[in-house]
Amino acid sequence: MGHLHADFAGEVVLVTGGGQGIGRAIGRTFAESGAQVVVADVDERAAQEQVEWIEAQGGRARCVRCDVSDPAGVEALMADVAAHEGHLDVLVNNAGVMVARPPEELSVAEWDRVLNVNLRGAFFCTRYGLALLRKGRSPSVIHIASTRALMSEPNTESYAASKAGLLGLTHALAVSLGPEVRVNAILPGWIDVSAWKRSDLARQEALRPEDHAQHPAGRVGRPEDVAAACLYLASEEASFVTGQVLVVDGGMTVKMIYV
Repeated sequence: MGHLHADFAGEVVLVTGGGQGIGRAIGRTFAESGAQVVVADVDERAAQEQVEWIEAQGGRARCVRCDVSDPAGVEALMADVAAHEGHLDVLVNNAGVMVARPPEELSVAEWDRVLNVNLRGAFFCTRYGLALLRKGRSPSVIHIASTRALMSEPNTESYAASKAGLLGLTHALAVSLGPEVRVNAILPGWIDVSAWKRSDLARQEALRPEDHAQHPAGRVGRPEDVAAACLYLASEEASFVTGQVLVVDGGMTVKMIYV
């Protein structure tokens, strides 16, 4: 996996939703760069698989079960990190859920679940992780939002609202927490995570030539693309970058389409 020659030896990186998908790639990339990775996930099996893979590669990782929609659970997660690692250098708020349903059918509980995981979870992970981050070497928070913060398919209101909310949260936290802690967001586009699922769920998605061709970059995205962006934003090379939004979508959001 090619990436920046960033050295995160001795640093602690916490990835929420770190068991599968983009979170799995992010954790592995940081582990390959020398970091101790804490994998937080509601899916304990997926998180354990991630830890076992990292350890098999000679890296260091452990997992903690956490539902980021529960503030008390987030507080317990950070207390756990305080007890085991004692500090935090990088917090990647990646945990997310999606409910696609027509607006008139979306329940209050479904709306709340999506907003509580995707948006409130990111805030409280940052809020309760702050004391640990301030003990870090060059602390950085990275929110994994989505190009759906900027554009939509039908029936995705709660998800779009939650991801757009992360953009506001990014600049607000960057101003509040600077200069100690930098805060940025990544907006992934179409990322094929099919092979990065839990072993019993992993399958290779059948991508068509036209799926790749509609991207100016010529291909559908891979989780490694987002992981590489995380590595950059957390690195010393990005010490002057905060409050920013990095779109990683192969150019899809800048391409005009006329049918």
